[in-house]
Amino acid sequence: MAEKNFEAQLFRAADKLRKNIDAAEYKHVVLGLIFLKYISDSFEEVHQKLVAGEGGYSGADPEDKDEYKAENVFRV
Repeated sequence: MAEKNFEAQLFRAADKLRKNIDAAEYKHVVLGLIFLKYISDSFEEVHQKLVAGEGGYSGADPEDKDEYKAENVFRV
């Protein structure tokens, strides 16, 4: 039930945004969101490996920004 309410809220927010943006401008917003999702997912993947300390990540500090830089991942 809560998930449906959340989904409805998202659609209402999207409708409000669409009123202010021309259809040709959507691509800029959508591509930005896709990029943010990509860097967030990349960060989360490396973060989970660092926390677990698997393989080459044994003893690595998940809070060290250089660990993410070594993997070419933005630290979010």
